[in-house]
Amino acid sequence: MWNRYSEPLTLDDIADSAILSKFYFSRTFRAITGTSPGRFLAAIRLFRAKNLLLETTQNVTDIAYTVGYNSLGTFTSRFTRSVGTSPGRYRLLSQDGLHTLGGRPPHGDGHGTVTGSIRMPETDEPVRVYVGAFSSPLVEGFPVACDILDRSGRYTLKHVPSGTWYVRAAAVGVRDIDPRPWLRKPLFLGKTDRLVVRSDTMLDGHHIGMRPVALVDTPVLLALPELDNWLMPTLDTAA
Repeated sequence: MWNRYSEPLTLDDIADSAILSKFYFSRTFRAITGTSPGRFLAAIRLFRAKNLLLETTQNVTDIAYTVGYNSLGTFTSRFTRSVGTSPGRYRLLSQDGLHTLGGRPPHGDGHGTVTGSIRMPETDEPVRVYVGAFSSPLVEGFPVACDILDRSGRYTLKHVPSGTWYVRAAAVGVRDIDPRPWLRKPLFLGKTDRLVVRSDTMLDGHHIGMRPVALVDTPVLLALPELDNWLMPTLDTAA
């Protein structure tokens, strides 16, 4: 998928490359990656589209076709839903250094809290760890709750609405990094199992072991350092 995302790949095509039936392949793929082959392929296409928007002068229509979409409308709607802004606006704000998240974490009564700890591998690289609750296994769109740490330790996700959520964590290096948040790549990733949150409850003990990014990890579509401004406006995102 990483090599052939621009082609009109079908599930049969992908399963054939693994010499498996599409049914067995789909089950195995989901067990390893946490998502379906179709959603993984879509995440790769949107990830590549982000790169092309920032690094080339191709227009949005050409980029949509380059990454495998046959419809500009479909590409635009999926990009906006996953990244948080339209392709054209993403490029414009990024060029101006103004790309920030427009929402805020939800607050109010009738929500639960998820707590646990982050366990980082040994590294000499200083990092910032972003922990968020998402509606799917993919790190896309806005998390319904998030927390930020600068090392291993406890995290707390407050005001998580009742429902089923996926807690995902990503650690980004903060030394000698590109000053543009949307170009920073995670060094480590981690996750919990699917969580069911109920009103006015606390789920504790959900520990996340961080590990280096692997090929089977879905691309992170959200520019994580932008959560600094979204959650805590006083944090220095250029640090």
